[in-house]
Amino acid sequence: MPDLNPLILGFLVALGIGLLIGIDRERKKGDGPSREAAGLRTFTLAALAGAIGMAVGGELLLGAAVLGVVALTGLAYWRSRDDDPGLTTEVALVLTTLLGGFAIREPAVAAGLGVVVAALLNARSTLHRISRSVLSDTELKDLLIFAGATLVVLPLLPDESVGPYGALNLRNIWIVVILVMAVSALGYAAMRIVGTRFGLPLAGLASGFISSTATIAAMGAHAAKTPSICRSAVAGAVLSTVATIVQLMVVLAATSPATLEAFWIPLAAAGVAALVYGGLFTLSALKQKGDGPKQTDGAFSLKTALAFAATLAVVLVVSAALQNWFGETGILLAAGAAGLADAHAAAISVAALVAAGKMDAAHAIFPILAGMTTNTVTKIVMAVANGDRAFTVRVVPGLLLVIAAAWAGALVDMGR
Repeated sequence: MPDLNPLILGFLVALGIGLLIGIDRERKKGDGPSREAAGLRTFTLAALAGAIGMAVGGELLLGAAVLGVVALTGLAYWRSRDDDPGLTTEVALVLTTLLGGFAIREPAVAAGLGVVVAALLNARSTLHRISRSVLSDTELKDLLIFAGATLVVLPLLPDESVGPYGALNLRNIWIVVILVMAVSALGYAAMRIVGTRFGLPLAGLASGFISSTATIAAMGAHAAKTPSICRSAVAGAVLSTVATIVQLMVVLAATSPATLEAFWIPLAAAGVAALVYGGLFTLSALKQKGDGPKQTDGAFSLKTALAFAATLAVVLVVSAALQNWFGETGILLAAGAAGLADAHAAAISVAALVAAGKMDAAHAIFPILAGMTTNTVTKIVMAVANGDRAFTVRVVPGLLLVIAAAWAGALVDMGR
């Protein structure tokens, strides 16, 4: 099948954009003398005018076409401003003209933007309801903080190692801040949608695939803020370790299948322990009468996220110091030091040695367990630092049970 001429493709995309946006405007323009000036035909013609302008005269003629549309829409707005003070249709018409011209250069991108514009126009009622009724002032403030942290601060931070032993990367640490806020916001959203009894366990399990440590910190903050949801928060915190175990299986399978084959019993034992302990607290939360009070004080705490990042930075420096002082005297010590920051990093480093033929798969079990153990210590520190006493005394036994099950599985495997 011959390729479609790029110019024809551009015009077809411009036509589609005009029709798509125009259909929405036609349905909402109204009837009678007070109807809006622009509908299906106007938007389609505007898109084609932009495409013709770009195809014939480039940016200069496209600019002239856009200026003409701006003048006409300005006149239409001036005549109808008493009946409809909004500018949505007028702005959409100018944007449609620009998209028609853009379709000649980048038809795929223009088509996608056209769909986004049409979706935004069609979702008017939903967006108005969310902004006016669903989102509170505090939630809007949190959204702006999160957007600023992600889109303003993050791009400004250097992606290089600094500090003692070169252990700190400011960009990566700030990503942790964003991650903690995102995990906390996910739990908050889940609570609003399905209630605290269901929302926090589900959010904890899902967020664990991003970071179990960050999830435990966020769940602790939720429990400290609203003590009545403690059992649900504990369930979410412990269930997040299930995701850690699943991820360990995936990275070991990708790095060294032989290591996974040798280590599957400890992982399975730890996973079962986490599911049972987290499941018990989930059932306990479901038996609670009511669904707990509604959260009214924000989706996340910036102070909690910053405190988590500071704690993690200390852990990273300690880990780097241990490796610097003791060097490669023992893989066990190195894996344990790496596990303070990330259990997956410790497992991958050991599995890579097995894959390279520098270590037997059976000998990799205890170094990986050492990394999981020190990572559990980090999680306990985060639970204590961010949660209240009720949360801590329930989460810490669960975390200890999970790592104890992993060690027991290793001992059983050795005795076979």
